[in-house]
Amino acid sequence: MAFTSDVSPALGEFRSRWGWFVGLGILMMAAGFIALMSVFMATIVSVLIVGWMMILSGVVEIVHGFQMKEWGRFFLWMIIGGLYVVGGIFAVMNPLLASAVLTLLLGTFLIVAGVFRIVLAMQMRTGSHWVWVVLSGVITLLLGAIIVFHWPVSSLYTLGIFLGIDLIIAGASWLSAGLAFRRPA
Repeated sequence: MAFTSDVSPALGEFRSRWGWFVGLGILMMAAGFIALMSVFMATIVSVLIVGWMMILSGVVEIVHGFQMKEWGRFFLWMIIGGLYVVGGIFAVMNPLLASAVLTLLLGTFLIVAGVFRIVLAMQMRTGSHWVWVVLSGVITLLLGAIIVFHWPVSSLYTLGIFLGIDLIIAGASWLSAGLAFRRPA
């Protein structure tokens, strides 16, 4: 029973702020629909955000490297941080080319993941739900193939579509959580 007593104050806090969850959900869903209305711009913005996050992460890795006491680790952190910074600068300086590279990687990874899911499902055939795993693998494989076969044109819109859909789904989940918190215990 200690677990429920620990959760109750947090749950009460969430219930008192249910409106913030609803507001966040609506805002994220609106941003998702805006992204889907301009998938090219959403693609560019998502690449720029990733680029700046890589630059920031690289700088943090380099600073962390200076705190290492051993030379081997120092150089490893410097190399890792430097690669992050260079990759981030590349993404910020040329977001279209970066989106092409990221889209090709995404499509390739989806194809590989789809194949692995299908193989996994074939090994699970004694289980009752292996068909769903096969279906998931086939859908993932087809999505990756569509992206790769339409590349490089697909790099102009794929990341924006994924961003828009993700924002809508995340927004819907925050909205439903907020509405659930609104209900009395």
